[in-house]
Amino acid sequence: MKRRTVLTALSMGALGMTGLAAARQAMANLERRDDKTPALFVGHGSPMNAIDDNPFSRAWAEVGTKLGRPSAILCVSAHWQTRGVMVTAMDRPRTIHDFSGFPDELQRKLYPAPGAPGLARKTAEQVKTTAVALDYEWGLDHGTWSVLARMFPRADIPVFQVSLDATQSPASHYELAKELKALREHGVLIIGSGNIVHNLRRLSRQHPDTGFDWAIEFDARVKELIDKGDHRGLIGYPNLGRAAQLSVPTNEHYLPLLYALAVKDEKEAITYFNDTTTMGSISMRSLVIG
Repeated sequence: MKRRTVLTALSMGALGMTGLAAARQAMANLERRDDKTPALFVGHGSPMNAIDDNPFSRAWAEVGTKLGRPSAILCVSAHWQTRGVMVTAMDRPRTIHDFSGFPDELQRKLYPAPGAPGLARKTAEQVKTTAVALDYEWGLDHGTWSVLARMFPRADIPVFQVSLDATQSPASHYELAKELKALREHGVLIIGSGNIVHNLRRLSRQHPDTGFDWAIEFDARVKELIDKGDHRGLIGYPNLGRAAQLSVPTNEHYLPLLYALAVKDEKEAITYFNDTTTMGSISMRSLVIG
C-alpha cells in the first residue's frame, strides 16, 4: 500500500545504557508491583506510520509519553506467524523490513532496541498450555518497531515478541494470552499489534479518511463487545456475519486484539484512541487497558 507521505524520520536519542545492560536491568526490575503495567492493542496500519507525521503516529507518541517507562515490552504482532509458539530470545533483535514498495527512507529505518533473553526464557517457562520455543533468528517486524519507533523513540527498552501459532484457534490464542498476564505485575508492557478490520484487497484511495459501511459496522460491533466485556463473542467473531467475513478475511491482524483483552482484569478501564477507519478497509482503532 502506497501513500503520499511526509518523509521525516525520527532522530534517535543517545542510549542511556548498553543493550546488554538494559536487558539485565529489566530482569533486576522484575519485582512484583502493586500496580499493573497497562496493556495495549494498537491498530498499526501502514509501515509508513513509522516515519509519517500524521494523527496516528502523533497519538502513538502521546500514548508513549503518558505510559511512562516499562521495564520491558512484549509484543504480539500480526506479522510473525509460525507453526507452534515461539518467543524471541536474542540479545540484539534485528529490525525486519517485511514489506516492499516503500521509500528507501523507510527501508533504512532501524529500531535498535535490546532484546530480553531472560524474560523470554521466563515467559516460555510460565506457559503451561503449550510448548514455547526460544527463537534466535526473527527479530522485530514492522508490526512491532513501526509502533515503538513513535511510542519509545530512544529504543532503549528491552523488547521481545511472541509469535502467533497459525495452527491454533482464536480460543486457543486467548487461553495462551491469559498465561502472559502475570508479566504485567512485573513492569512488562504487553502490546497486541494488528488491525480489527484489515482487508488489503478492498483498499480504496477514494476513502482515505473513512471506511466502507461493512468496515464501520464491524469495527463498531467489536467495540460494543469490548465494552460489554463479551470476550466469548469476540473470540467467535466469524459468527458476526458478512461484515466480519469482509473485515477479517484472514485472522492474523485480528488475533492480537484477543491477546490484549485476555490480560485485562475484569474491572480495568479501557481508553480508545485512533478510533477511525481509513482507506475503506482498515480500522486503526486502538486501546489502552489500565
